[in-house]
Amino acid sequence: MAETARHPAHRYGTRPTMKDVAARAGVGLKTVSRVVNGEAGVTADTERRVQEAIEALGFRRNDSARVLRKGRTASIGLVLEDLADPFYGPLSRAVEEVARAHGALLINGSSAEDPDREQELALALCARRVDGLIVIPAGDDHRYLEPEIRAGIATVFVDRPAGRIDADAVLSDSFGGARAGVAHLIAHGHRRIGFIGDQPRIHTAVERLRGYRAAMEDAGLAVDDAWVSLGSTEPERVREATVAMLAGPEPVTAVFAGNNRVTVTVVRELAGRERPVAFVGFDDIELADLLGITVIAQDAAALGRTAAERLFRRLDGFDDAPARTVLDTVLIPRGSGEIPPPS
Repeated sequence: MAETARHPAHRYGTRPTMKDVAARAGVGLKTVSRVVNGEAGVTADTERRVQEAIEALGFRRNDSARVLRKGRTASIGLVLEDLADPFYGPLSRAVEEVARAHGALLINGSSAEDPDREQELALALCARRVDGLIVIPAGDDHRYLEPEIRAGIATVFVDRPAGRIDADAVLSDSFGGARAGVAHLIAHGHRRIGFIGDQPRIHTAVERLRGYRAAMEDAGLAVDDAWVSLGSTEPERVREATVAMLAGPEPVTAVFAGNNRVTVTVVRELAGRERPVAFVGFDDIELADLLGITVIAQDAAALGRTAAERLFRRLDGFDDAPARTVLDTVLIPRGSGEIPPPS
């Protein structure tokens, strides 16, 4: 039995219009507009017929005209560093919850730690008329956003400050957190402590290294250049840095990791060694409590929530000078940071 091809009643990419709804409901276009926009002047029976037509056709209101009238799209953009990084999950979710509470849609994307891609993504969101931007910067020059900010797009930077422009920023206390973590290792008897961090162009990496050096200086301890390694967070680079610090006649007895991705690689390397090595990581990671990993924890959700609330205050007309908000970090001792140096 031959099968007869059936053609769909519509083409993908075409949507029913208010004119289609009016024809199906047997009413005028203005009546449909009133129902769609919740305006008065429509009888209950007419409204019922229009709503039935809307449901049958799958009609959705096109907000383009309303955007042109009001100058607002009820949408904001979020530029993340890496969508795959677990740190950004709760941050993004918190931004989304604040946006939802303000009746706004969140559109996000990843810069993949590439400054050019960050700029491309941020400007693409601006071209789509988002009302505001929350940016986790990959680059250190954000003058490309100055025309957009002057045009009225509210912008808040989170996790790292903007480069070469004055803008709102919400940050964790990277310096203070790293200083506390290294001081914790020193308090447990360590004098040779290694630091493995992210790329030196990244603000948080620089601040955490500064905190490390401050803690060592506070304790009157010199820092050997071989104890410090900044660079890519790729596992092979971090593994090589860890191995190098633990080699030789006077290896480090403790390691401080500058972020969660570094932590994961260092923990894997240390797990295969006979001699225990004390360890503290900046950022909490999944299963750290079960693995006994001491960390400096930052509240990613609070970062996202605070940044989003700041953004919507700007959108509501708050017009004071750009401000920098710094959130506290917390030391969580779980065992790895409390291992004493070998006697």
